[in-house]
Amino acid sequence: MAKHKLKKFAEVSSFDNCFFLSFEDSQKEGLHLKGKWHSTYFKNNNPIVLELGCGKGEYTIGLAKRFPDKNFIGVDIKGNRIWTGAKIAVQDNMQNVAFIRTRIDFIEACFAKNEVTEIWITFPDPQPQKTRERKRLTNTMFIERYKKILVEDGIINLKTDNEPFYDYSKWVATENNFEILDSTNDLYSFDKPRDEALTNIKTYYENLFSKKGFKICYLRYKINTV
Repeated sequence: MAKHKLKKFAEVSSFDNCFFLSFEDSQKEGLHLKGKWHSTYFKNNNPIVLELGCGKGEYTIGLAKRFPDKNFIGVDIKGNRIWTGAKIAVQDNMQNVAFIRTRIDFIEACFAKNEVTEIWITFPDPQPQKTRERKRLTNTMFIERYKKILVEDGIINLKTDNEPFYDYSKWVATENNFEILDSTNDLYSFDKPRDEALTNIKTYYENLFSKKGFKICYLRYKINTV
């Protein structure tokens, strides 16, 4: 198993659609593509959408196929996870996909102001202990980081199987006076029509938790970056 992970790690490092940002570089000049994603990598002005904690990149790949007029970037610290999505993108010659191996804490070092249009946070660790609230990807501290790279009225999407985490995230959005565009603690109850990307694209964890009978929660809100 360890040899298999090392092989993936080495291969993902060789992919043209994968980039790495270390702690040292995050404290200096940042990722070399910061502020240049449109001009240097994608070579278009289409909106950039991030999947944070992308794992195997199921949503990054699924959304990129669903919306070819947008650019998608998956971010995760685990190179052997990113390998799956990056490999698919290479094999399918997907020009609107990229991946970054780094910590979400360093997201400001990867993108410039107004460079990102939308963010997806798919099945993150809910960090249920009160003492680990600072690690939740939807807390105010992380939101402030996202504000620095999002366009005005940028969008954040959350999918989770953890209802307390969903409730917490919705509370944070409300406390910050963000406009909630959609919210449900049971996505598959079909209480209203939604884009098929919400139900047809599933991550490994969504499939796992759904089979165990967990309800899937969804939250979408618009943040004011001023």
